[in-house]
Amino acid sequence: MNLPIPNLSPGDFAIALFFVFLAGLIDAIAGGGGLISLPAYWAIGLPPHQALATNKFSSVWGTAISTTNYLHANMIDIPVALVSASFALGGSWLGSSAVLHLSSAFLNYLLIILIPLITILTLLKKKFGLINRSGQLTVRYRMVIGALAGIGIGFYDGFFGPGTGTFLILIFALALHYDLVTANGNTKVVNFASNLAAVITFAIAGKIFYPLAIPAAACGIAGNLLGSRLVIRRGNTLIRKIFILALLLLFIRVLWNLAS
Repeated sequence: MNLPIPNLSPGDFAIALFFVFLAGLIDAIAGGGGLISLPAYWAIGLPPHQALATNKFSSVWGTAISTTNYLHANMIDIPVALVSASFALGGSWLGSSAVLHLSSAFLNYLLIILIPLITILTLLKKKFGLINRSGQLTVRYRMVIGALAGIGIGFYDGFFGPGTGTFLILIFALALHYDLVTANGNTKVVNFASNLAAVITFAIAGKIFYPLAIPAAACGIAGNLLGSRLVIRRGNTLIRKIFILALLLLFIRVLWNLAS
């Protein structure tokens, strides 16, 4: 399918590339990068489907880089992450299928309640995500919860989407007692799997605007490189701060959805 070629100025490219870099930086640290990059693509005039496709293309490469960095730093529980990623693929397909028949509007109202509660919980629990206590749980339990988290958040990603990585970090930290660094590393494996599937789908459909997607991918890689290295050096304290920022961005996005 031949899509119309967007008429973008050098300034439009500069704006998009800057925010994609910033999105990659934040996403590598605490998830939620799409809450920055996707609105940037919309703001410069990309049609919705092209914006979604171009955003997925630019983000999947950066996610791959941060995943590799966390893997080399031994910050991923590989068996649990892979199980969760495989179930997330199925969940995403179910969510994408369901949204064709159902309205996702009710999730905006649900998130208006959930996001402030999650933020308050994070602020009150001073030791939230600072210590990795996952070893106290059996491997089977971690596998089962990882699978449930994968299919549940995968469904959310396919059905609605915003803040998927941030919610995954929350689940890995609360339900499986990982510290925030390991929870983030596990999340990157899941995100990479779901993003790769989406990129393949969009590429086959001819929705990706490559003149912007390719340089944006380079900026996303740079942002993820910087973000993942900051996490490796500064650890859980940095993630905690950026995690709260990601929740704030998600809350603003949900309010915007309700107002528009």
